[in-house]
Amino acid sequence: PPVDLTPRFRDRLDAFRRLCEEHRDSAHEKTRALAREFLYDWEAVWIVVAHPYLPFTNNEAERALRHWVIARLISQGTRTEQGTRAFALLASVIDTCRRRHILPWPYLAKVVAERRKGNAAPLLPAAA
Repeated sequence: PPVDLTPRFRDRLDAFRRLCEEHRDSAHEKTRALAREFLYDWEAVWIVVAHPYLPFTNNEAERALRHWVIARLISQGTRTEQGTRAFALLASVIDTCRRRHILPWPYLAKVVAERRKGNAAPLLPAAA
């Protein structure tokens, strides 16, 4: 449901937080590390309780970036700040077009043509 579930689970969240605080200095290394990790990222971990429409993980974002990271590794990156910025902008435009089911290459050709004329770049097209 698109409602804040925090009040419904307040008792459980408070009890879990108390357990994490009790174990933050545990002699058991993994217990201590896990308790500290939860406490350190408390708001980020439990944001889905307040906003249940949010995804539980950022896996989708990581998957979207994966092939760009691999391309950067294969090409050994860029040599300048300007090259890095251009690579990031192209990656963003291409992925946005793909998510909107639009071929990125015709759009990029329009951008290049308009910029060569001294005109502003056309807006990204809406979803098809």
